[in-house]
Amino acid sequence: MTTADTVREMAGEKTITMLTAYDAPTARIVDDAGVDVVLVGDSVGNAMLGYDSTIPVTVDEIASRTGAVARATDDALVVSDMPFLSFGVDESESIEHCGRMIKEEGAGAVKLESGPHTVELTERLVQLGIPVMAHLGLTPQRVNELGGYTRQGTTEEDAQEILDLARAHEEAGAFSLVLEHVPANLATQVTEAIDIPTIGIGTGPDCDGQVLVVNDAVGLSDWSPPFAEQFGDVRGEMKSAVEDYVAAVEGGEFPAPEHSHQETEVEDIY
Repeated sequence: MTTADTVREMAGEKTITMLTAYDAPTARIVDDAGVDVVLVGDSVGNAMLGYDSTIPVTVDEIASRTGAVARATDDALVVSDMPFLSFGVDESESIEHCGRMIKEEGAGAVKLESGPHTVELTERLVQLGIPVMAHLGLTPQRVNELGGYTRQGTTEEDAQEILDLARAHEEAGAFSLVLEHVPANLATQVTEAIDIPTIGIGTGPDCDGQVLVVNDAVGLSDWSPPFAEQFGDVRGEMKSAVEDYVAAVEGGEFPAPEHSHQETEVEDIY
């Protein structure tokens, strides 16, 4: 079974694969396919719950999804993505929320959208036995501050801040670092500068691993960001199957005789 320490040791040795999952059936497929890390992302807000952003996602929603994913996963490391304002406001509440994902829902680690305010929290969580995956670059929980899902680290000052924060979170005990939507050459430099593995999304090929939202990867979304790739057409397959179901019911082809049974003892009750 993959652990946080296993992932840490993959840096420079094995390319890490990570996908999101939000329910047990998807988690089982992802796990069986050999994915190293299953992220219960707060992207569930956009991908599954109909929200316009990740901001409304609650601790209870992430907890429920984490439990479902953890129960269906045998080999991959399950990482619970802590939602907006579930951490960083009050240390004791932050610890309680993160600990809940480990103790009650079965996650193997938590992920924090990181900044200067999460360095000390990361250190404290690690001291308590809660593995932390850091996340720098584009952090969607700051969409209201950023004004959109724009590329980060494009100036020398911003790039240096990301590099400094990467080092700080490594020193605080984070076992890995997600880099999102930063220039590929910055991702390369960060990966070379730290010993823990980097996992990229929209950052080029030089990170130690890659992550995508599963809806994008399998082609379930009607739109995907330009840095994603659709490796299937699940949306098209589902649409076709539902249309076939409607046609079969309306045409009297379903249910067929083999889909039910007759019981002789109830022949004469009416």
